[in-house]
This record gives sequence, structure tokens and C-alpha cells, in this order.
Amino acid sequence: MLDRLLAEGVEASLGERLVSARPLGGGCIGEVWRLELSDGSPVVAKVDREGSSHLECEAYMLRYLRERSRLPVPEVLHSSQSLLLMEFVEGESRFSPAAERHAAELLAELHGVGAGAYGHERDTLIGSLPQPNPWTESWAEFFGEHRLLYLARVAREAGRLPEEDSRRVERLAGRLEEFVGEPQPPGLIHGDVWSANVLAKGGRITAFLDPAIYHADPEVELAFVSLFDSFGEPFFERYAEIRGIREGFFEVRRDLYNLYPLLVHVYFFGGGYLAAARRLLDRFGV
Repeated sequence: MLDRLLAEGVEASLGERLVSARPLGGGCIGEVWRLELSDGSPVVAKVDREGSSHLECEAYMLRYLRERSRLPVPEVLHSSQSLLLMEFVEGESRFSPAAERHAAELLAELHGVGAGAYGHERDTLIGSLPQPNPWTESWAEFFGEHRLLYLARVAREAGRLPEEDSRRVERLAGRLEEFVGEPQPPGLIHGDVWSANVLAKGGRITAFLDPAIYHADPEVELAFVSLFDSFGEPFFERYAEIRGIREGFFEVRRDLYNLYPLLVHVYFFGGGYLAAARRLLDRFGV
């Protein structure tokens, strides 16, 4: 039996009848489905039965990327608090060296979309977690206050981060100027680049999924890419050819910036991610 919310939402918004629906894996925000419509076209649907604002925010981020950059992301066909409909994009999360180089070219261009400060015009999400983005002139202040300290607080309040570890994050946030140095100007980032959020076909990237956008020092994106080994040497070599990678990134700042996604994973999953976060805190002597 077809889901009533999906069937009614598709017909009302797209004017087509829903023929079939099968669940897809992934997605921190709601259920994810692949739909087949009466005209034969495939569509991806996300359903939030709690009716939060998360799907609206995801639709905003996808539209922003399509309007302000050439990063390939799915076209939003319809969005509401309970239903997000997007085009279906062919591809797999497996990357040849050519696809990695193409990813580097796309992200390097995205990182050239500048802003007058770090942050964004509105708060966004990483997964289902709110991501505060007040415009801030200092990168060290933005990353310290609105990434590290913010995540330490919400993870502690959720019972995922012990008090002593939270205090260690606070000590590191107070020393960021020592490690950050002279940051790059604000650049637009996807914010959640790992293999499951990228599709490729025929040696080309076909889509980046599930964005968590804001304007940052783009090195944050490079660090995230390396955290789960999403891309390897072909990616970093091609990116360095286009934009360069400052000295000290691989030696120091990559680990510093990866504390943020590790704290996000501590908030969602706890477990081994807490041990990984502690190793980074040890490394910085806090």
C-alpha cells in the first residue's frame, strides 16, 4: 500500500500519480524514498512526519548552492515542512582518480564564492543538528564560539560529552589563534563532504547531497574530506594545483578542524567518536 502522505503530496505538488515507492538508506533528516511517478520519472522524497523546519532548511541550502554556484546538487521540485521532493540523480559513492580530480575542481570553485565575513545569512543544519552562523569577522572567533564551544555545550547537555572533556574543548577554543594563523578569506563550503554524500558516474561527479553550508576558511572542508578518507591523493593534488594548500594544514590545522565533525558525531553516536575527539585534544595539549 502506497504511503498516503507521499501519494497526496506528489499529486498536489507535481500533478503526477505516485506509482511506486521504495525506501532508500541514509538521510539524517526524515525518511528517504525513491519514487516512480505516472509519467515514468524517478523522484527522491524525504518525509518528516514531525513537521519540523529541517526539510525546509535542506531545500534552502540546495537552492542556494544551485543559485550561487555550479556545484551539482539535486534540483528541488517541492518543499514543505513534511515533504521534500528532489530530482533523482544517477551515480554511486565510489570514486575513480578522475572523479576525485573532478570533485576537487568543483569544490575549489565553490570555495571561491566569497562573503564579507564568516558565517551565513541564516542558520543551517549539519544532519538534523542546528548550525549557528552569525556573521563574524574573525575566523578564530567564529570557529571557537559557533563550532567548538557550541558543539561541546549541546553534546554535554545531551549527555554525550563528559564535563571534563567539555572543559578541554573550552581550553582549546581559547588558544585557537596559536594554531589557525592567517586564515583564508570566507568561502562557501558544502560542509558535509564524505563519500555517502557524493555521487559519481563515468569518472565525473554527478551530485553532492545533504549540504551543511556556511562561509568558512575552506580548509575546514578539506579536513572533513580527509577525516573519513572520502577522497585521496588525486583530490588533494588537483585542489592544490587550483587554489593551493597552505603550509601547516596537513601537519596541524587538519586535526584542529576535524574536532568539529568529531564532536558532531559524538553528539549523534557517542562511542568511538569520543575516543577520537580525546586523541585530538591530547594532541593539542589541553
